[in-house]
Amino acid sequence: MQSWPSLGHRLPRLSLLASRPLTIRPRFQSSQALCSPPPRRSATTSTTGPTSPMQTSHDAAVAGISSQIAAFNAQGIKYRISHGSSNSTRTAAKGTHFLDLSSLSRVLSVDVVGRTALVEPNVPMDRLVEATLPLGLVPPVVMEFPGITAGGGYAGTSGESSSFRHGWFDRTLEWAEIVLGDGRVVRAGPGEYEDLFRGAAGAVGSLGTTTLVKVRLEKARRYVEVSYLPVGSMAEAVEVTKRVVKQGEVEYVDGIVFSKGKGAVITGRLVDEPVEGTRVQKFSGKRDPWFYMHVEGIVDKARGKTTVETVPFAEYLFRYDRGGFWVAPMAFDYFRVPFNRFTRWFLDDFLHTRMMYTALQSGGAGKEIIIQDLALPMDTAAEFTDYTHDKFGIYPLWLCPLKTGPGPSFHPHLKGGRAGTEDNLMMNVGLWGWGPKPPKGVDQKKHYFDLNRDLEGRLRELGGMKWLYAKTFYPEDEFWRDHVGGRDWYDALRKKYGAQGLPSVYDKTHTNLEAEWNSGSPWKRWLLSIWPLGGIWGLYTAIKSGTYKAARASAWKSFGTLDAGASKKNV
Repeated sequence: MQSWPSLGHRLPRLSLLASRPLTIRPRFQSSQALCSPPPRRSATTSTTGPTSPMQTSHDAAVAGISSQIAAFNAQGIKYRISHGSSNSTRTAAKGTHFLDLSSLSRVLSVDVVGRTALVEPNVPMDRLVEATLPLGLVPPVVMEFPGITAGGGYAGTSGESSSFRHGWFDRTLEWAEIVLGDGRVVRAGPGEYEDLFRGAAGAVGSLGTTTLVKVRLEKARRYVEVSYLPVGSMAEAVEVTKRVVKQGEVEYVDGIVFSKGKGAVITGRLVDEPVEGTRVQKFSGKRDPWFYMHVEGIVDKARGKTTVETVPFAEYLFRYDRGGFWVAPMAFDYFRVPFNRFTRWFLDDFLHTRMMYTALQSGGAGKEIIIQDLALPMDTAAEFTDYTHDKFGIYPLWLCPLKTGPGPSFHPHLKGGRAGTEDNLMMNVGLWGWGPKPPKGVDQKKHYFDLNRDLEGRLRELGGMKWLYAKTFYPEDEFWRDHVGGRDWYDALRKKYGAQGLPSVYDKTHTNLEAEWNSGSPWKRWLLSIWPLGGIWGLYTAIKSGTYKAARASAWKSFGTLDAGASKKNV
């Protein structure tokens, strides 16, 4: 059997680039830093010390960031952070000032004995896994999109199929290095600036700028034993999920609802060898199946029985990358291109999440798409999906049980009498798809706004919360009162840590639909509204960004290859 350390030779030893000067950009551009994979190195077992060249380079970069932020503060300039790419579906207003952190893109060290890694904020999940997995270690929570960064996971809300055990991504960090709004640099963690450490999680950079995190790691295995448990309703999916979580025998749990009467709860258990009698299935190759389609095919053939497969570990972690869960088929619908095995193979470069989100942010087609993650109490999740069935008719839906913490928080959490019940477990529902067409005589903009406000209202009634990466339309008083649970705690943190000059969470997450739809010159808006010019422009922007190169260069795809002499018929 191939050992984890033997994979180390597959990661090229590249010389480290010196940190680039910080630049201020008046409008968003895709950073050249992510046109190709960020510089990376073979991870070492030693913790970076004060004389380490990498640490020295990092400290110099942070000193520059600190100086720039202090200058912004002195001039009263509000700014946003640019990492070079984003999985947010919001667009930035023209004229916004950006602080470029794209050079902070390295795994500084991996401590095998202490099971931790020092990670700069612009390191994406696939590069982090490539640094740790050859050493037999993995972060407890790995976001399923390879391009989501460690900094984004901390500043945003990130919960995945292991989050029923570990909670949000920020709960797997030992500390975070943060540059405050006045330029001071602090290390926040349990016991030191703990209120800042917890408050900044999910606060989208509104309390300070994260420049380094220390991530806890745990032992990895070669494979994941994946079990597909068919369910016939959302209520059954909730009950099966609660049962497998309570049993505590698996490391991963999520689910897919394909229609009101068909779905699957999917569990993962770490193993060292392929499970006897099962096939080894991959999902990253151009000819491999997309994960959600593979699951639906299994459910259709299973006749209610559980099906078990073996999946290489890295393949499991990023199983939803190709197709972006099931967002990519919408591009086929938009361009009226046949959706079949050949077109998926031929267009594979365009169908990874990095490319799709770049295109979505740039083209005009995104104005009709609903992309929301919504966390519900376990006892109202089925009622909520009854509502989405009637109001939106969007399928599939993604299900993911989440271990939440106490409020107030920008992360979803149980409120009122539900706080502390169900072991603080909530059910995330991923609602991603074309919204219903507007009624006759109603324009698209008003229809889109009304749909989203209705969704936010129903979510509030059922005790749920949405993730703030998506478009939000709450009036400000409603946002603080009903969604977050008050703002006094947040305002106190902003005052204490000199963040009052930074845009607030509401400023950064609220969608001004009028401004968004009227951005750019009138002729450009008109052109992008004509089919298929908006989609073509989004594709052009995505190709120009070069983000497809990061997916092509991913070393983790080779980690699932079996040793010479082993059976490869199912790989």
